[in-house]
Amino acid sequence: MDVIAQAMSAMAPGGLRSHELARGQRVLRWTEAGSGGPTVVLEAASGTPGLTWTPVLSTIAEHTRVIAYDRAGLGASDPAMPVTINSQVDDLTALLSHAGGGTCVLVGHSWGGMLAQLVAWAHPELMAGLVLVDPAHEDFQPWIIRAAESALTWPSRLRRATGSAERSLREQAVREAARKSDDPRVQNLLVEAELACNAHDYQRHTSAAESRLLRTHAPAVRQLRARSELPDVPVVVLSASRGLPKGMRTRWTSLQARIAATAVSGEHIVVPDAAHYIHESRPEAVTTAVLSVVDLVRGGRTPH
Repeated sequence: MDVIAQAMSAMAPGGLRSHELARGQRVLRWTEAGSGGPTVVLEAASGTPGLTWTPVLSTIAEHTRVIAYDRAGLGASDPAMPVTINSQVDDLTALLSHAGGGTCVLVGHSWGGMLAQLVAWAHPELMAGLVLVDPAHEDFQPWIIRAAESALTWPSRLRRATGSAERSLREQAVREAARKSDDPRVQNLLVEAELACNAHDYQRHTSAAESRLLRTHAPAVRQLRARSELPDVPVVVLSASRGLPKGMRTRWTSLQARIAATAVSGEHIVVPDAAHYIHESRPEAVTTAVLSVVDLVRGGRTPH
């Protein structure tokens, strides 16, 4: 078991299994826990490996089978070059078909929420339910976020040039690990896992490339949304409530509410005191939403 899987296993006691799926000359890798159905598949944000789901993994696994996977070029998965929206949609579709047990509850955060919608539009037969966690939207790309992305990029390039990137990353990983666990052994595993997720140039390249995908594909996604429908399955959309200026947050939340409103069986929830990574700042809100959809699927009911 690699260090990433070890860290996730330490955060999700009760048994964690590692699997992989060949995609031509490369391999997608994921970890899973729990048993039973429907299978829950967790799709992370832009540039983010499956490791991000550790705060919710064990709770979901107590009730059903759950999969946290690494997109190509992130975490433990091999890279796919170039990074394209089509390859990411195809990979997720292949994973759902191979590992999802027929139909699944797909949980997507941010960019992962956009990919979840794209797959749901194209392959409704794979969907038992959807949970979109502060999902990205093609109509929310304010200039201030693009400026912030540029501002965040050049310090990392400078740190790499001066050889201080790993030290900075380790310091950040130590802080994050301390917030997630009080156990020194688990903290060390989390730190090493985070470093492993940033050890290769292709991981950094994939992360940077993913951050550009929504901007470059916004017109196409907009057209696709106009002619597409989410499948008739339970859909829950969670919105964060802090971390952006009020006007920007209101705009994004209204677009997310519109996603839920277009679903036949949709529900929109604004999570109090939740930052963008809701599964980290308010993990119980995410697990409650996911398990409510699991229960609805099992009972053949809708949110209303």
